[in-house]
This record gives sequence, structure tokens and C-alpha cells, in this order.
Amino acid sequence: MRNIRLAISYDGTDFYGWQRQPNAPTVQACLEEAIEKLIGEPVQVIGSGRTDAGVHALNQVANFKTACRIPCENLAKALNDALPPTVRVKAAEEVEATFHARYDARAKTYRYRILQAPVCSPFLWRFVYHHPFPLDRIRMGESARLVEGKHDFTSFAAAAGNAMGAGKDLDERAGPSDGIPEGPSHPPAPRISPGMVRTISQSHLLWRPRASMLIYEVRGNGFLHHMVRNIVGTLIEVGRGKLAPEDIVEILKARDRTRAGPTAPARGLCLVRVEY
Repeated sequence: MRNIRLAISYDGTDFYGWQRQPNAPTVQACLEEAIEKLIGEPVQVIGSGRTDAGVHALNQVANFKTACRIPCENLAKALNDALPPTVRVKAAEEVEATFHARYDARAKTYRYRILQAPVCSPFLWRFVYHHPFPLDRIRMGESARLVEGKHDFTSFAAAAGNAMGAGKDLDERAGPSDGIPEGPSHPPAPRISPGMVRTISQSHLLWRPRASMLIYEVRGNGFLHHMVRNIVGTLIEVGRGKLAPEDIVEILKARDRTRAGPTAPARGLCLVRVEY
């Protein structure tokens, strides 16, 4: 059996995420069906991680095992002929039998783009979050750096039983105070959960004035469900003046999803790099 590693890009707009689901289009199912049609045998495509519905990938990594002898270069070309134009195989190569796209990944980098221009181009809207309102980018940048390090990220993970997290999605915000708790002080934080601990090595904000684009990039050894989108939603609350940079430290310590900001829309998020 050969072990084939794929480098893949996709526009996640029309997919219900990476992982195969019954009665819903997913990137994994799309790839598996194209490969099976090409080589005439069932395969399981293993991705480096599960991107959410609507999230994109510039360099997703996956692997599958097969007895097919088609050369990798020809395999990549044939797959691109069979796949929809929203999914592209950038490269295919044979790797050692022990390679596992998910378990061998050492770090991932995600990028979130916020367009601050007054009007969003129809050629951009699928790939950015359009927020044409003032944001304090300096305070947002200060806050972004505070998530670096090894932390329990429970406050930034999707709440149990609620795929969108405890706060509203930014696109569905009812008022300016959504996602910010009020009232008496919060109870003591629960104990650290090892399964919620991640190490973030880089977390920074970039401003591209010519494009009116605010870009958040984060690199870590792993990410929880909705973690990056919840961090971005919280940074936007800082930019709006609803939270202060120092609140990020307290939110992390609280390990309480209700303390963080709302979930940023999926369309602005892209997986840009997986490291092995």
C-alpha cells in the first residue's frame, strides 16, 4: 500500500466543513468521492484538522492509503479534473507508511481577514468579514499578543451544546453589549482542563492600509472548536472599546466562554499553513 500526501486549497463557502457528514457536502467527502471514482477503490482521506463550515484553506494537508500505482503527478492532475473548481490539489507525493496528517502535525497557522473599507467588493465577500466601523487597532494588537503562551483556552472554545458558542455570531448581533457579561463578579475559575490547553507561539495583528484590511494571524500547536473565531470576536470587542487589553488575561483565567466576545463569522478565516 502507498501512502499519498496531498496539499489542498479550498473555498469553504459551500461546504459544511472538512469532516464527512450525512446529507451535507463536505471537503473530505468531496475528495474521497473523487479519488474513489479515479482509482476504483474506497479510501479514507485524513486531514490535518477539521475546519468549520464556511472556513477556507490555503494549505490543508491530508493523506490516504491506496494500492493504486498512478504516479503522483498524474494523480494530482486527474483529481483536479474530477473535483469542483472550489477544491484544488496543489501537490501529491508518496510518503512513508507511518505518516499521519493529523497526528504528525506540529503547528498550524490561521489567518483571519477583516475588511474595513466602506464597500465590500463582490470578489472579496466570500473571504473576508466586512466591518466598516472604527476599531482601535493598537489596542487590538496589544490584546492579540496576550494570548501567546501555554493556556487553558476554555473561554475561547465553543460552548458545550452550542456550536456557535455562548455569545452571538457577530453577523447576528442584537446590540452593542452582546458577548460582554454584566452584573456581580464572577465565581472562581474552574480547574484547568488538560484537554483545553494549547500553546500559541505567535499571535499578532497586521494592518494593510491600501487594502483597508486588518489581518489577524495566529500560530499554535493546536486549536479548539471555534477558538480562532472566538479570539477574533473578542479582539473586535476590544477594538470597539467594550473590552480592555488587560481583560484578555482575566478572560483566559476565568475559563468561561461567556466572558469572551461573540464568534466571528467563518468566511474571514483561512488555514494557511500546517507544519510537520
